[in-house]
Amino acid sequence: MRPMSFGQQGGPQSQWDPWKPHSQQPWTSGGDGTPDWAALAEASETRNKRRRLLFIGGGALATVAIGAAVAAAVVSANSSNSASNKPTSELSGTAGLPGESKAAEPSFEPTSAPPPLDPKDFISSKSKDTAPLSAEILFRGTQLTVSADTVYKKGATDDTKNCSAATKGGLPKILTANDCTRFIRVSYTEDGVAVTVGVAVFDTAAQATKVKGQVNTQQDHVEPLYGKGVKEFCNAAVCQSYANSYGRYAYFTIAGFTNGKDVTNKDTPVLRMSNNLAKFTFDQIHRRGEAQASAAANE
Repeated sequence: MRPMSFGQQGGPQSQWDPWKPHSQQPWTSGGDGTPDWAALAEASETRNKRRRLLFIGGGALATVAIGAAVAAAVVSANSSNSASNKPTSELSGTAGLPGESKAAEPSFEPTSAPPPLDPKDFISSKSKDTAPLSAEILFRGTQLTVSADTVYKKGATDDTKNCSAATKGGLPKILTANDCTRFIRVSYTEDGVAVTVGVAVFDTAAQATKVKGQVNTQQDHVEPLYGKGVKEFCNAAVCQSYANSYGRYAYFTIAGFTNGKDVTNKDTPVLRMSNNLAKFTFDQIHRRGEAQASAAANE
């Protein structure tokens, strides 16, 4: 923009700048007091051009400022969202997941319940089979109820350390050779039939098993026990004899009629009563083992 000259009036010539608040505005041209209309028109045009430039410049600056603010907001939003959009592995190590536990998972060694104790182990040796033993303990009560219509009345009992005195035939010798330490007897009766059960006690199961294998039931048998309601039987008549072993016990039965009649294979009541009492004796010995095994397991 070129400078404008407005002439002189008295002292030094004044330069007027329309954007300076205290500059003098020239009203005359020359010395006739008439306003210099050309100068005024030029000054007005200059002011208008400056305003337009300022408006354009100010608008540009405002646009740039708004754009910068929007850009900053976008950058800020992207920055805040970038962490949430990252996979867990890229997050800061100090920002743990909600509810995340740093404690190690507890571990347990695999365990299994111990196998149950075998009742037979406790009735197979003197060292383990330590429960009290007697005729009344092994054969309790005054009768044995097999079923609703089968009841055996209990007679006399006997308990001796002289195994030979309670047996006949070749059985005394067999028992002595295998170190029999005790012999228990009990008798039962029903409807004219009597059975004596004999139990020989040894220190080991091997001894009892050996005795069972050596017995000939045709001639080696337990001595019949009389008394307490049981008449004499099997003195001269043929009777049914049985032998077996379980644990350290060998057990025997002899069954016959109380009237002296011989027993045959057709005499079912005699055979059935002998079998029932043999099974009962086995069960009683096994229960003895079960009781001791249970006591040992609870110690």
